[in-house]
Amino acid sequence: MVWKKIGAAFFITLLSGSVQLASAQDSQQSPNFVEYLDALKHEAKEQGIENETVDRVFPKIKPFKRAVFTGKTQVEPKTSLETFLPATVPEWKVEKARQLFKEHSAELKALGDKYDVQPRFIIALLGIVSDFGVDSGHLPLLSVLASSAYEGSKEAFFRDEFFSALKIIEQNDIDFDNLKGSWTGVMGQTHFTPSQYLLFAQDGDGDGKSDIWNNTQDTFASLAYFLQQAGWKSDGTWGRQVLVPKEFDLSHSSLDIKKTFSQWSALGVTRFDGSKLPSRNDMQISLIMPDGAIGRKYLVYDNYRALLKWNESDYFALSVTYLSERIKYPAIK
Repeated sequence: MVWKKIGAAFFITLLSGSVQLASAQDSQQSPNFVEYLDALKHEAKEQGIENETVDRVFPKIKPFKRAVFTGKTQVEPKTSLETFLPATVPEWKVEKARQLFKEHSAELKALGDKYDVQPRFIIALLGIVSDFGVDSGHLPLLSVLASSAYEGSKEAFFRDEFFSALKIIEQNDIDFDNLKGSWTGVMGQTHFTPSQYLLFAQDGDGDGKSDIWNNTQDTFASLAYFLQQAGWKSDGTWGRQVLVPKEFDLSHSSLDIKKTFSQWSALGVTRFDGSKLPSRNDMQISLIMPDGAIGRKYLVYDNYRALLKWNESDYFALSVTYLSERIKYPAIK
């Protein structure tokens, strides 16, 4: 999901028994963490969180010193795809992905049909996002979110996620101790933020819960649903690596520029093996060069754009697509 731009930080002050917002610049003294948490408690009740939930949860929230905002948007590494892809998708990850694909083939096929997503992309996304669930977070999420909001640099974002996390506890009867996440505020095998959980988490096995921490089917279903909502279509793929002529005009390389296969062919673009591009004109396609003129070139389709809604990084999206291709070829028997 594309992250919202967060404005100047705000903190809560208690005035005359009510909660009011005041800018940090207008305050002579910032509240301590206990005071800040008390203000969050008042606002939680104003937002409709039941008193029983508030009274049960808030005494367990403690300051968490490592809480620092990073968000999901990945900073492009100081490397190239030639070294990044094999490092990000080593052979053990390929083997694990193919093993999971085979082991859960029946469930994945059913989910693929339901959500209109090819199963290999569900597995590939899980592998890149959380190493197939190994990196699912083990920290008390509400403490992390409250501490990150209190820190102030991205207060509005973390305050919203904090209240979303309270709603998860209330709506799904998840105990405080079981609502775990990472120090960046994402949680479970899917690395959803709390607000994304409320939007995309699915009950994949019909047990009435959406457990993205421990339930493989719920995790698969939630990732498939995210891709579906991002615009993924199973009747197409993500794109292809291509070649361009030496004199190619680099200004054509941009996600903002879309052309048909015929138009790209007219500019000298070919398949990676040098053969002609498909002879069809029913798709609008973009050319990207993440490493510039000397690096790999790709024609990418709408499904690729769906992956960018998870993380606006070509390196991220191409690592997912690379793993998906390694799952597909050679065919799993």
